[in-house]
Amino acid sequence: MNFSTLLNKEEIILLDGAMGTQLDRRGLMARGRNNLDAPEAVLEIYREYAQCGCDALTTNTLTMNRIYIETHNVGVSVRDVNRAGVELAKQAVGKGQYVLGNISSTGQLLEPYGTYKESQLYDAFKEQAEILAESGVDGFIIETMFDLREAICALRACKDKLSLPVIVSIAFATEAKGGRTMMGNSAEQCAKSLTNAGADVIGANCGDIDPAQMAVVVSLLKPATPLPVLAQPNADKPKLVGNETVFEMAPAPFAEGITECLRAGARLVGGCCGTTPEHIRAVAGLLDEEG
Repeated sequence: MNFSTLLNKEEIILLDGAMGTQLDRRGLMARGRNNLDAPEAVLEIYREYAQCGCDALTTNTLTMNRIYIETHNVGVSVRDVNRAGVELAKQAVGKGQYVLGNISSTGQLLEPYGTYKESQLYDAFKEQAEILAESGVDGFIIETMFDLREAICALRACKDKLSLPVIVSIAFATEAKGGRTMMGNSAEQCAKSLTNAGADVIGANCGDIDPAQMAVVVSLLKPATPLPVLAQPNADKPKLVGNETVFEMAPAPFAEGITECLRAGARLVGGCCGTTPEHIRAVAGLLDEEG
């Protein structure tokens, strides 16, 4: 069974939790670069999530597109870092588990707010998507997108001559006023635009909202699309303690928040910043009880 078939089965799908904050806990702040510099740590985190019983792992390739790598002086090959991220995830998955190629923002703004054209973003996403596909991912997850226009650039790049399913997940700044991104896009606008652009799943992750607030966003997305809806909240709202951003929600209340997201209509769930294997294990236990 491929990942598209799983999406069509009308079952709840459990994704993994945070990679970046898990690496941070190990003192490895370089995120995607760790695929090359600290592969053992990345593999260990993948394996911990796989053992929680999730259906899919997300590659540690979040912003490893050419524009982000070059503008942030990451100093790695686009091909090498993305291929390594996939290969490590494939080592960790067991039978019936899938690998989703993770794509996110370039870290740059489109015209007229910034200097980049949509064609430039499309080219960067296209290059990354092709490398991920060649490396053997089962689908794509475009996530933590603050700008609907950039998300659509990434979606079109993933769909161009590639036949893998694509999840597109938006980061919302608030659940109020119809749900809004940092750029002012509403939940309804995101749902309708991404559906029309060919997404296979739409949803929400990260942002400045807690799991209960994300359930409100899910309730806004659900009636605006016939597609499955994803919810991957952070472990509460981020808090700045000294110079460190922390997420304080424990696994049990996080799982309760996921329950609210499911009641609101989510069919794919997982965790974003601050979540750990313990958070995902708590959600898996909850799904077992209800299933």
